[in-house]
Amino acid sequence: MSNISGVIASIRTIMWQDTGLNGDAQRIEQLGWMLFLKIFSDKDLELELMDSNYKSPIPAEFHWVKEKGNWAGDDEGITGDTLLEFVDRKLFPALRNIDLSTGNRRALIVREVFEGNNNYMKSGINIRKVLNKLNEIDFNVAKDRHAFGELYESILKELQSAGKSGEFYTPRAITSFITEIINPKLGEKMLDPATGTGGFITAVIEHLKKQAANVKDRESIEQNIAGWEYKPLPYLLATTNLILHDIEVPNITFRDALDKPLSAYSEKDRVDIIEANPPFGGIVANNNETNFPQTFRTKESADLFLILMIHLLKKGGRAGIVLPDGSLTGDGIKQRVRQRLLEECNLHTIIRLPNSVFQPYATVATNLLFFEKGTSAGSVPATKEIWYYQHRMPEGVKSYNKTKPIRIEEFDPIKKWWNNREESEISWKVSIDTIIERGYDLDIKNPNKEEEAHEYSSIELMHLMEKSFAKSNSILNQLKDALK
Repeated sequence: MSNISGVIASIRTIMWQDTGLNGDAQRIEQLGWMLFLKIFSDKDLELELMDSNYKSPIPAEFHWVKEKGNWAGDDEGITGDTLLEFVDRKLFPALRNIDLSTGNRRALIVREVFEGNNNYMKSGINIRKVLNKLNEIDFNVAKDRHAFGELYESILKELQSAGKSGEFYTPRAITSFITEIINPKLGEKMLDPATGTGGFITAVIEHLKKQAANVKDRESIEQNIAGWEYKPLPYLLATTNLILHDIEVPNITFRDALDKPLSAYSEKDRVDIIEANPPFGGIVANNNETNFPQTFRTKESADLFLILMIHLLKKGGRAGIVLPDGSLTGDGIKQRVRQRLLEECNLHTIIRLPNSVFQPYATVATNLLFFEKGTSAGSVPATKEIWYYQHRMPEGVKSYNKTKPIRIEEFDPIKKWWNNREESEISWKVSIDTIIERGYDLDIKNPNKEEEAHEYSSIELMHLMEKSFAKSNSILNQLKDALK
């Protein structure tokens, strides 16, 4: 087995030297499509050995490993300007226009990956060096694949500091905790309509693998887990992530989850489980808000995602999702969205998280919401009361950051509390009558303990100053308009 961490470290060094790569997001995208093609090609070789009728959707000329003298798998293969021209003028155009007439789902995945991503490297010599380092990893060797799977998580984590790309990564501690609480079972259908890099889906896969006793069980995992992602880079990274988790044909669809009217979904589209961290603070594109009933139309993506997820759950289905504080309060459409949630579902638990969990790309406070869709028989009633739990940061920790993220061990007290709930200085419950009196406002502070003084990080202070300046400018503009 190769020294995989050493291989990736060497690749990073090579990429830093290439003038075409600028910033973490571009470097991750560059490594992403190369990894995808290597992993995909290795899997093709395995499938060909297992099934004599299997044929790779990638034309032989562009397959990573074809025969000695090919473009990628031969360490002495083409390099320099010849390799750069091959990648830019042959490889990408061919894979962006790959033949889909056979109906091979793997062919569609290849096309969607290469349609949305790019080769940024400008040196064919550097490309050759990266290819040769990747040739040291054999993804058909279980130890290599599993060791790389752990390392891949750290690569995805780097997205948190990669500008706007950070929105696509949810800390593993959160995906693992929500999955453990939701407790998916074999045969249940699971959907993440905001897949990102695939954190929730891979958490569910690993959870279900522990229940799988035979090949049929493992096949059911692949058949019943689905995701939707509308941006090319996270789609690429999520697809690769699932292949690393032994999913031969990842069921991730390249689409905007808000692009269809609610009426277009029938009962067969509904699922047992939804786990998701929908985009928040975003503006809905392409007038997709018109796909929703007039009473819920808004440009705030998190609110529309919530309506969509309620709609897509089967009766008796359950969900664990991440939502910002802004979705818990507010009048008008926001209030109607919350009312729909409380009337159609049993929102039984809200875990309130510190506002540095998603730093640095977001500094807003977030919450974990757990709810179940009501059934016609009434076995899962609409919300009667909501339990709140205030998650506290560990002793001595003022703020989460890149080097000190939230850890799964921090959720152990919540797990112990979950099935034996009592009110305390960090947990409380609120009746539906109180919530209705508050106009369905769910932003309810802990009544059992005074809020501790919060020590703001530098990023949080800058965010507060930015909001303050924006408010001041708004007031000044209003005064100017009044004086005209």
